[in-house]
Amino acid sequence: HVGQMPKNQMGHNFVLLKKGTDIPTFGMAAMEAGLEKDYIPNNGADVIAHTKLIGGGETDTISFKAPEPGTYDYICSYPGHFSLMKGKLIVEYVVLVIIFFNSNRGYTLGCNL
Repeated sequence: HVGQMPKNQMGHNFVLLKKGTDIPTFGMAAMEAGLEKDYIPNNGADVIAHTKLIGGGETDTISFKAPEPGTYDYICSYPGHFSLMKGKLIVEYVVLVIIFFNSNRGYTLGCNL
């Protein structure tokens, strides 16, 4: 997001879900998990990788080994965001993926082949 609102008012994160995870079910469970857990339910059992929840002007970076080739859903798990802030990560080869997340500019992917 563009702005300076704190994460408890307008937070964002990147959550890469395991195959077969139902997005609406996960999103509802994320609301129950709450801010203390960065809206990541069930201790991350349905998550491959995620950034921390960030507010305006904050950034976060994560590194992870890409999962097996296939198509994976990613979302923002902040309450109400998962229905619009979502996409697909398509893995064709297993590589190291680095996600740079800036609340003002969104996601930037970097890959190490």
